[in-house]
Amino acid sequence: MTTRELDAAGIDDLRLRAAYSRCRRINAQGGATYFLATRLLAPAQRPAVHALYGFARYADDIVDDPDAYENTDARARDLMALRASVDEALATGRSSHPVLAALAHTAARYRIDPAYFTAFMRSMRMDLDTADYPTWEALRSYMYGSAAVIGLQLLPILGTTVPRREAAPHAASLGVAFQLTNFLRDVGEDLDRGRIYLPADLLAAHGVDRPLLNWCRRAGHTDMRVRAALREMIGLTRGIYRHAARGIRLLDPASRPCVHTAFVLYSAILTRIEAADCAIIARRTIVPRPYKTAVAACGLASATAHRARHQHTHSPLRRQAVEGAAT
Repeated sequence: MTTRELDAAGIDDLRLRAAYSRCRRINAQGGATYFLATRLLAPAQRPAVHALYGFARYADDIVDDPDAYENTDARARDLMALRASVDEALATGRSSHPVLAALAHTAARYRIDPAYFTAFMRSMRMDLDTADYPTWEALRSYMYGSAAVIGLQLLPILGTTVPRREAAPHAASLGVAFQLTNFLRDVGEDLDRGRIYLPADLLAAHGVDRPLLNWCRRAGHTDMRVRAALREMIGLTRGIYRHAARGIRLLDPASRPCVHTAFVLYSAILTRIEAADCAIIARRTIVPRPYKTAVAACGLASATAHRARHQHTHSPLRRQAVEGAAT
């Protein structure tokens, strides 16, 4: 964490500064697109966003890090211990854990509903014993905890120009749209872990099942039936993006360049998948760095212009407190 960001956020305690700095490193190392978009926020907002990402990534690594555990029982034990530590940290507003300390401070400062973190941990636990989802509704239930609540957690930090409850459905949709994009991008890697994050009924409607997906992965060839199913999933995902997009204008203007940049970069993954005719089982779809740089540059110009116009107005921290009181 840069000193400027911590100072701007008013974080003086040395242990907290160390915790926030660790979360920032986790974000920088694990979420390239997310971290890039975060750089467009005001310095005072960034530590809190890093704290949320750092916690989510920490929990996700317990579930998915291939080198950290020998068996699922050990993962489940550590995940259960983490959930207990999260509950305690949120209840007391503090923790000796190097990641949870920043999370507890952020949750208390922005009055983030603890239920969002409970839902998140529930979905993380599902990843240890749920390998596929029979219906779209079942997948959406999982994604509420794994993705929708991420958007809801971020909303108090980003700030809104309307009562927060009006922007909340769109923020939840953005989290879901981003995760569905990741599912489509990572379908081959998820198969390697034994998981399928595509509804079984949607796949079956196109003649696709787990054996066919596994064959495609081994052969390095995406069957036409699989491509048809992926195209349908892309259509569903784009519909959720459209709902999410309507919420960007409801955010504090200072936060819009960040969210719009993330929106553009993540949705570009879908465009790349379509450009490859959905032949993606054998390789991970990526957005070229020059495109990322160009989109980020536009976002930075917009964010810089806004700050220049409003340098004498309320800080994002004070604004979110006012908005929180209106909910």
